[in-house]
Amino acid sequence: MDYKKSNAPTNTVTRNMMELCEDTGNVYETVAIIGKRANQIAVEMKTDLSKKLQEFASYNDNLEEVFENREQIEISRYYEKLPKPTLIAAQEYVEGKVYYRNPAKEKDKLQ
Repeated sequence: MDYKKSNAPTNTVTRNMMELCEDTGNVYETVAIIGKRANQIAVEMKTDLSKKLQEFASYNDNLEEVFENREQIEISRYYEKLPKPTLIAAQEYVEGKVYYRNPAKEKDKLQ
């Protein structure tokens, strides 16, 4: 899912943990799933931001020639205003857009 089109809230939201863990039956497993998805989103956001800011990189060795680039500032502000990766991951989990599996549980079912 594209994190830019997410309808996740930008503020922290209090959630009922019993409702969140209905699928897995385990609060800790649910938190681990959301945490791993949040890490994936954070890495994706970081690489996108790095690619966009790389265009404005200056390779001069002179430290006195530091100048502000309006486009670079606007890109940085845009990424700062996006919801945090944990909020996006939690919203994806609630909406059922996160695929997860537990190999240990699958192994138990096969035996």
